[in-house]
Amino acid sequence: MEKLNQTIASVGPLDAEAMQAARERQDQLTKPQGSLGVLEDLSVQLAGIQGKAQPQVDKKVIIVMAGDHGVVAEGVSAFPQEVTPQMVANFTHGGAGINVLSRHVGAEVRVVDVGVAAKVDIPGVLQKKVRPGTANMVSGPAMSREEAVASLDAGIEVAEAEIAAGADLLGTGDMGIGNTTPSSAILTVLTGADLSITVGRGTGIGAPALEQKKEVIRRAITVNEPDAADGIDVLAKVGGLEIGGLAGVILGAAANRVPVVIDGFISGAAALIAASVCPQSKNYMIASHVSVEPGHKLILEELGLKPMLFMDMRLGEGTGGALASSLVEAAAKVLSEMATFADAGVAEKNEKKTQQSN
Repeated sequence: MEKLNQTIASVGPLDAEAMQAARERQDQLTKPQGSLGVLEDLSVQLAGIQGKAQPQVDKKVIIVMAGDHGVVAEGVSAFPQEVTPQMVANFTHGGAGINVLSRHVGAEVRVVDVGVAAKVDIPGVLQKKVRPGTANMVSGPAMSREEAVASLDAGIEVAEAEIAAGADLLGTGDMGIGNTTPSSAILTVLTGADLSITVGRGTGIGAPALEQKKEVIRRAITVNEPDAADGIDVLAKVGGLEIGGLAGVILGAAANRVPVVIDGFISGAAALIAASVCPQSKNYMIASHVSVEPGHKLILEELGLKPMLFMDMRLGEGTGGALASSLVEAAAKVLSEMATFADAGVAEKNEKKTQQSN
């Protein structure tokens, strides 16, 4: 717990002075005030995160955490567990959706094995395996509390390493067959929302399997009695290793004053865990998109985050985060590269004349 506790203690508030300076500069740029909408809000948030009036985003890294889930034995996924290591290999070969979109926006992809059930001996995959997949949460805790903390620590370590190597924007991505089930369980426990809202079709299961999935989650929560006031307990009892890893990435980013772009439903569940153990970490989160998975909208509402993209996506892997990372970079560039009225010799709006004409 020492690393986790130190990380949480290092997460401070946003820099109010830098944010005010960013707002003042935005108001002097050659445009009507507020005309760039969310880009302006993002630039101010970035200033508060980085602690400087003109923030920069030069190196974007999407961290994809991979892990397996014992609950797939309950028939909650349309795909077999063997797909997880196969997709991990696909990531390293550059053939997955996240690879294509990351290349498009100039981001790097970092793949981490934090809990794949199979042995993953693939060059380019970071080895942070806590255990080979979680246990079936219907029969008991998905993992021990110590393992949950270890998954958080793994994510923190990966984030720290990427930041030390120059990353100034991180994105979260996931790979793990069956992982919408623990994500729905986490959402249900932490919000108290009904399963009809928190549980979706994941990889595309049919109606009978969807009802089975709801029953599996209901049983897991009943059997394990996770404590909604203790995010680590929730993660251990009904969560996943890659979810813990992503929560750790978020905490590590926040502790080092680096913004982190949250992807879809599974990344959202990780963000809920991060916010549960460290509420102040929410200030460092940026929502990329809203997933088709029904519970994702509720997650964003719970975190107080507004998504930038509405594209009916539900792939995961960090794909929404990759796309949105280009908008985050754009927000920083607008603030730092756009000329002010004084720089460009452009006349500002004449408030007195405007008032007289009204």
